[in-house]
Amino acid sequence: MNINWKRKLSSRKFWAAVSGVVISVMIAFGANADSQEKVVGVITATGTLAIYMLAEGSTDKAAIKQEQETKE
Repeated sequence: MNINWKRKLSSRKFWAAVSGVVISVMIAFGANADSQEKVVGVITATGTLAIYMLAEGSTDKAAIKQEQETKE
């Protein structure tokens, strides 16, 4: 089984699932609401950054491909 990590990391559903699992574990271990909010903020920021990086990489790849095709 081959996992497409690029697709996975750019999925909002994936980041929502990660947040849900982490918060569930934190609740099980008695973390307070303030800590939970901070962790969700960090996970959201990480997901946003990952999506941005993948989108920019895809855009750059398409621009380079178009530039190469134009030169040929």
